[in-house]
Amino acid sequence: MQLLIVEDEERIANLLRRGLEEKSFAVDVAMDGAQAIKKISCNEYDLIILDLMIPKVDGLTVCQTIRKTNTSLPVLILTAKDGIEDKVKGLDSGADDYMTKPFSFVELLARVRALLRRGKKANPVILQFDDLTLDTSSYVVMRAGKKIELTTREYALLEYFMHHPNRVLHKSQILEHVWDYNYDGLSNIVETYIKYVRKKIKVSPGSKELIHTVRGIGYVMRVE
Repeated sequence: MQLLIVEDEERIANLLRRGLEEKSFAVDVAMDGAQAIKKISCNEYDLIILDLMIPKVDGLTVCQTIRKTNTSLPVLILTAKDGIEDKVKGLDSGADDYMTKPFSFVELLARVRALLRRGKKANPVILQFDDLTLDTSSYVVMRAGKKIELTTREYALLEYFMHHPNRVLHKSQILEHVWDYNYDGLSNIVETYIKYVRKKIKVSPGSKELIHTVRGIGYVMRVE
């Protein structure tokens, strides 16, 4: 499942991202409303966690913008605005749920899961590319009838590719989506994990290569 956190407080954004990634979600972060709208237009998310008091474009406007083109994408507002009028405005703008800060991560996780269950009928559960399948509800990856064991990060990387088949993904896009926007660890982390995933999904000597390097640009999932 791909989630987008729209939160301008870096500490809270990182807390949410780490907690959700530990539960095997793939997570993107947007630090302002304009960035959120851009990410939503370029990616297919399963749920948005949205703060209201964000720079450039406020949360209510972001939610209204989402609803103009997507009526089924679950939106969970997470904000310090706890007045009844604020809650009414948030829900009337198209949000599916409303939580106030400070919050319990356990409760937030329960609400996220409830919203995802509610929206499952509208979203594909199994992603397939060639003979490779990925079940987003059970996190089971199969190829040619063989189950593939992946780490949480490897799973998030593969799921990102399977959501964007035949599209060249820049290293920066992969780094931002699978890790986060301010990752400052090993410079070759993307190449390293691409190598891990390639090796694991090649379940037999005759398996086709599915993830290819586009030199000087990034990577693409396609059959050649």
